[in-house]
Amino acid sequence: MSESINELLAELSEAPGVPGFEEPVRAILERRLSGLAEVSSDRLGSLIARKEGTAASPRIMFAGHMDEIGFMVTSITEEGFLRFQTLGGWWEQVMLAQRVVVYTRKGQLMGVIGSKPPHILSPEERKKVVEKKDMFIDIGAAGKEEAEALGVRPGDPVVPVCPYTPLANPKYVMGKAFDNRVGCALVVEVLRRLQEVPHPNAVYGVATVQEEVGLRGAATSTYAVEPDIAFALDTGIAGDTPGVAPHEAQEKLGKGPAILIYDASLVPHRRLRDFVLDVAEEAGIPVQFEAMPGGGTDAGRMHLFGRGVPSLAIAVPVRYIHSHAGVVHLDDIENTARLMVEVIRRLDAGRVKEITGA
Repeated sequence: MSESINELLAELSEAPGVPGFEEPVRAILERRLSGLAEVSSDRLGSLIARKEGTAASPRIMFAGHMDEIGFMVTSITEEGFLRFQTLGGWWEQVMLAQRVVVYTRKGQLMGVIGSKPPHILSPEERKKVVEKKDMFIDIGAAGKEEAEALGVRPGDPVVPVCPYTPLANPKYVMGKAFDNRVGCALVVEVLRRLQEVPHPNAVYGVATVQEEVGLRGAATSTYAVEPDIAFALDTGIAGDTPGVAPHEAQEKLGKGPAILIYDASLVPHRRLRDFVLDVAEEAGIPVQFEAMPGGGTDAGRMHLFGRGVPSLAIAVPVRYIHSHAGVVHLDDIENTARLMVEVIRRLDAGRVKEITGA
């Protein structure tokens, strides 16, 4: 793992970027991609970095989404507390007492997610999970007027807080928004490595918006690219923690990228899947398999473009996904970057025709 990608992941992880508020993440990517590719964007804000190899076609698209799960202010109570809407999939048990930052037109405000204290709940109430609708954000305002004077208004984005932190073994790192700043870091790293590797195609490294609320940026950016082959670079559910049965989540940290053989948005293209597995075996890159009956990736929109685009989702395992703090293994990011470079350098017109059958 190069030091550059570790630094890049740290910068991307700590940047704010909930759905509809991806600009800070896009600014980092634009700076990092300068000189590596021709950078443009679609009208929703997805970033598209084009690099032509020894041929202008086929077009190979690989994408990670910029947005992280977060919140949006919906109203302010008379007492100065903020009611909020979740952006993306949250489980109530990982939300309470967590720190957040509210991004207002006047600046940032630190807050904490609160609810009715357990000390005054009945024994039966304490056994129940507190629902999102009963939570609020406390920014330390004395009342509604003070909160408004601080710049808060409905629609303001709210971002989780978790500094990027190497753990005891520094190959394990903790941070927020690994879903999917890991994919964004991979877009940059793959394009960086392709500067030194001939490839018989044009590659499009894409950073999409609003994946967590419906795979929206993938729809518009795929329309802009018109790819022949597409990959979603995302994160998966690590099942190597206590209490998780192997059949519930197969991925393990440090064992390589996971090939998603099924999710709720995509049954991957069989010939493309087999091609990627063959490349991994030939290059000695470890891979895992995962089936995810709930959720989906940007590949769920990519494969439906035009007459159809053979697509595959490749995931880096993450522990505690969709919470304030995730844990990832840096070797898995390294092996995913290696795999993508090896795949891209083999995807010439003849191989793409074999895969697509057209």
